[in-house]
Amino acid sequence: QVQLVESGGGLVQAGGSLRLSCLVSGRTFSWYTMAWFRQAPGNERNFVAALSSNGFTTYYSDSVKGRFTISRDNAKNTVYLQMDSLKAEDTAVYYCAARDGGIRSTSLSYDLWGQGTQVTVSS
Repeated sequence: QVQLVESGGGLVQAGGSLRLSCLVSGRTFSWYTMAWFRQAPGNERNFVAALSSNGFTTYYSDSVKGRFTISRDNAKNTVYLQMDSLKAEDTAVYYCAARDGGIRSTSLSYDLWGQGTQVTVSS
């Protein structure tokens, strides 16, 4: 059984940084395209960033481009989301997701999910 476990969320001031981690267990991590989504209260789950299985291709939402960086360490079965220059509007629960196949930006395209980690940015 594949499991995704996020960590690294917390409270940070606007302008600060956080790094989220997602540990994947139960299957060969290097096969998966990995992504991060986020969901604020009352909102739908929105795409943040994705990274191909070989690590060569990335894709970001316009709202985080230039501030967030997605990366992976296949030796550690972990994907990261480095978040810099955080804004109050980045406040949300952040979810790690995985899929077989290429990068997609819709949540329905991903069939494996973590439980989420809360990120709160104070202004």
